[in-house]
Amino acid sequence: MKPTIFLVFLIAGIFAEIKNEDDVLVITNANFKDAITEHPYILIEFYAPWCGHCKALAPEYAKAAKKLLEMESEIKLGKVDATVESELAEKYDVRGYPTLVFSRHGEWIEYSGGRQADDIVNWVLKKTGPSAKDLKTVDEAKALIDEHNVVVIGFFKDQECDEAKVFLKVADGVHDSVFGISSAEELFKEHGVEDKKVVLFKKFDEGKSVFDDEFDHKVLTNFVKVESLPLIIDFNHETAQKVFSGEVKSHLLVFLSSKAGHFDEYVKNLEAAAKKHRKDILFVTINADETDHERILEFFGMKKEEVPAMRIIKLEEDMSKYKPDNPEITSENVMNFVESFVAGKVKRHLLTQDLPEDWDKEHVKVLVGTNFHEVAYNKEKDVLVEFYAPWCGHCKQLVPIYDSLGEKFKDREDIVIAKMDATANELEDVKISSFPTIYLYKKETNEAIEFKDERTLKGLSEFLERGGERDASSEETQETDEDDDAPRKDEL
Repeated sequence: MKPTIFLVFLIAGIFAEIKNEDDVLVITNANFKDAITEHPYILIEFYAPWCGHCKALAPEYAKAAKKLLEMESEIKLGKVDATVESELAEKYDVRGYPTLVFSRHGEWIEYSGGRQADDIVNWVLKKTGPSAKDLKTVDEAKALIDEHNVVVIGFFKDQECDEAKVFLKVADGVHDSVFGISSAEELFKEHGVEDKKVVLFKKFDEGKSVFDDEFDHKVLTNFVKVESLPLIIDFNHETAQKVFSGEVKSHLLVFLSSKAGHFDEYVKNLEAAAKKHRKDILFVTINADETDHERILEFFGMKKEEVPAMRIIKLEEDMSKYKPDNPEITSENVMNFVESFVAGKVKRHLLTQDLPEDWDKEHVKVLVGTNFHEVAYNKEKDVLVEFYAPWCGHCKQLVPIYDSLGEKFKDREDIVIAKMDATANELEDVKISSFPTIYLYKKETNEAIEFKDERTLKGLSEFLERGGERDASSEETQETDEDDDAPRKDEL
């Protein structure tokens, strides 16, 4: 026996035992070093048992581990309970769950793939081998296509040509799709393609898409990302990441009830617009019956009674929402709504509540979308406005303090204390990204000054008395006083 082989067996004999659950290695602080030494390629998930996202990932993670085992791959999947192995979680800077990192011969790479089994397998395979599999025969190509939902094959007689280099660069950068490349004449004939062609094979919609554009890295990448998604996507735990992380940032969301048979009745009415505008808009169906989707309805200011309904959202523009004038989900109306939006003819839809009759009865005034500007931009008064979310823990803690502030300044004719539910009321000229956010709108100028000091009665009172001017003594401690865990609006 060679010395190196003997040494491997000797080291393996003293490794700490690593338990296995559903083909996933259970990593602890005691066996962590052994795991990454014994396995040159290992993807590790840091999870919390109570985390909903972790629970949703668990079965897909196990499927991926089993698939790699069946492929006789040397790549392993492991998991760490970060609530128990807190030392490991702190060492690897785990800030949320699940966090996945990949060890490649001790080199750590942040996981950037999807959350489905195929996505996980494709990602780790790309990190350990060529970005595109060299296909020599028709049978090899058929096996690859049969094995995956989406396969992208580049047909190049000369794999050193500029177009092939662009293709391979795209293959290296797109982690959630499988790529192949071929110069075999029999494959060209089998699929009826010419030289320098890219074909995306898929197990849904029309079955395949052919790339007919210029060989530009960005253009080809966009083609792969757009065409690898179904024409109409059903939103769920498995598809959520692909929906939000895709290249197309404008989405038509169609809210339907599975119990009421809406999917059978209305989905077909989306197809014509989806085919025509798939490069511009992602078409997504959402089952309004699901409890997990109630927050999405709330985000759009909708009630279940309004379903079926549709909205467009623009992710890159502060989650801007658009509502059709005609709510009917007919082929014609869907097409009109989408084309009007693409042409820039649909006005942004801003949520607003009805103005309560007693909105100014209490010392803290209630603002909604329709009375905000009239009150906040009163040039004769300094107006302090708290933008809050009903479900926000920080906002709930602030309630008694803010009420006391209203009581304290109730007799000041030049000061107004007000609040607005920013989840139910939106403003064109005010962007709120976290809760609570507090602004002072100064009299005469209407200049908006954000309050960033300690949220106490003393801190708020002094801020008002100073007319929004910063307290020099608090600037040094500002960084430590801010809430790093303040809820963000985009976490809805």
